[in-house]
Amino acid sequence: MTDTMQAARAATGTTASNALDRVLVLEMVRVTEAAAVAASHLIGRGDEKAADHAAVEAMREALNQLDFDGTVVIGEGERDEAPMLFIGERVGAGRDNPNAARIDIALDPLEGTTITAKAGPNALAVLAIAEQGCLLNAPDVYMDKLAIGPGYPEGTIDLGKSVTDNIRAIAAAKGVQPNEIIACVLDRPRHADLIAELRSLGCGIQLIPDGDVAGVIAVTDPDTSVDVYMGQGGAPEGVLAAAALRCVGGQFQGRLVFRNDDERARADRWGVEDLDRIYHLNDLAKGDVIFAATGVTDGSLLEGVKRRRGCVTTESVVMRASTGTVRWVRGEHRKEPGLHCD
Repeated sequence: MTDTMQAARAATGTTASNALDRVLVLEMVRVTEAAAVAASHLIGRGDEKAADHAAVEAMREALNQLDFDGTVVIGEGERDEAPMLFIGERVGAGRDNPNAARIDIALDPLEGTTITAKAGPNALAVLAIAEQGCLLNAPDVYMDKLAIGPGYPEGTIDLGKSVTDNIRAIAAAKGVQPNEIIACVLDRPRHADLIAELRSLGCGIQLIPDGDVAGVIAVTDPDTSVDVYMGQGGAPEGVLAAAALRCVGGQFQGRLVFRNDDERARADRWGVEDLDRIYHLNDLAKGDVIFAATGVTDGSLLEGVKRRRGCVTTESVVMRASTGTVRWVRGEHRKEPGLHCD
């Protein structure tokens, strides 16, 4: 254990059994910073795999420097498909220490590989941690998602109802007409019917090319003007987005989507029995949760990695559910000792 961790635990009266030590809040930022900086070297280079690999390597190395026993529950895929940071992989310097804090980790070292390769907006390095058993161990399939920010009565949204019913409910709760609602939707052919229904109501639509974690988080930020996130994206990203909403408030519902027998078999391996279940926020992320993200490219949530002579700058956000604290962190990273940012 580092001297910093020992001092913090002494000051707060926590022990190794308190998995989410407050020191981990800023440690998580260091992890996402490392992944973002590594991926930034590949921005605009057209190589998605290389960018993702760089982020994965850097995040894994950073996690393995921390004094905990972590298990990846949302990762790059299953073990036979991913060489590292796969679901079930154990990370952390304390993984061989029976007294180390045990935590579950959901991560996406590069949320937006295509975005990064094409130098588009909203690419992030993202992770969330919680005590064991508090993050849904979701299979790597699609998920129908519906999310709104804080301030609405509980039950305003319902994934079991139509798009029109949900938009009308959100508008009524907000005190506006449906045509004043703005929805964020991934720009995909599978969303043609969703987009048509939204436009029939007169809704504004913010189409995003990728990066639905940032899309969901946008509903919590009044500056984005986004009222609701709708559509189908990856289930792992759904868990990460839910972790962020657990920290800042909001409502989220998700339903796993199984397109073939292989995906249904994958669900069975992960213990998913009810294939039609609608998951609510606390089903996806419960208890104390820490969420961190660092911008890789500029976006609505965060600025991307910037290089100036002598240093690299990053912008990150880190949130904690138990305190409701949101910290915005701007980092300046000297590439070599003695160099200064200009």
